[in-house]
Amino acid sequence: MSLQIRKQLDSGYNEVIGSEDKRLQFIQFGILRLATGESFAQDAAGKETVLVILSGRCTVKVGRVEYENIGQREDVFSDSPYSVYIPCDKAYEVIATNDLEVAVCKAPSDLKTETTLIRPEQVGLRSVGQLNWRRDIRDIVDSNFNAGHLLIGETLNPPGNWSSVPPHRHDFDNLPEESDMEEVYFFKIKPQQGFGIQRIYTDDRSIDSVYLLQDNDTVAIPEGYHPVVVAPGYRLYYLWILAGEKRILKMRDDPQHTWLKNAEPILSELGV
Repeated sequence: MSLQIRKQLDSGYNEVIGSEDKRLQFIQFGILRLATGESFAQDAAGKETVLVILSGRCTVKVGRVEYENIGQREDVFSDSPYSVYIPCDKAYEVIATNDLEVAVCKAPSDLKTETTLIRPEQVGLRSVGQLNWRRDIRDIVDSNFNAGHLLIGETLNPPGNWSSVPPHRHDFDNLPEESDMEEVYFFKIKPQQGFGIQRIYTDDRSIDSVYLLQDNDTVAIPEGYHPVVVAPGYRLYYLWILAGEKRILKMRDDPQHTWLKNAEPILSELGV
């Protein structure tokens, strides 16, 4: 079964990974596209939901809570997002102020907590790696956020650069060395005609696949190391969604490539 999902994104809610998908246990994912004035409503029964506004503005209503005219970026490359965390058993409505694209990230949950607006200034910013494996990371729903299973963020690769390097996995419940979390990547490329490449592989090579990435592709990562590269001249973005039983992210680097991380402090000191 291919781990790559490529589908035409139409107006309305586009289910990309549903509850019946055999590749993943926790994560469900879709893209919501609305024109000005259009709306979408859903009952998040038994699931926690995070709405990440990819572009455009909207009003989000969750019960008596209303976040009016949120969203500020033209595209995912321009700024950090507005996001809304919706706990389980809550119905919500999204009303587009202008042309709107929203990532809808879901996982089963019984955590009773509050609906929360995550503003751009609350998103954590990190620069990771060196040389042509340097990338920028935005942490939206991190481990300090009170959620049931989800961890969510965004990664941006400069032209020609790699991310998820050294290649890492999070496949086994073997803390403190490693945690077991599945993952989904949703990609954007600028300009849109560009491309990237992702490899997913396990130590025994029972999985060893390479995927050509185009704008709006999704890749499910149930297990394995999963490095990504973008072609020269193009910028690559991906929304990453992690979920696991314990909601602890502890990654194990591929031992063949850990020397890259060991070299990073030296490269940083040299200013290269």
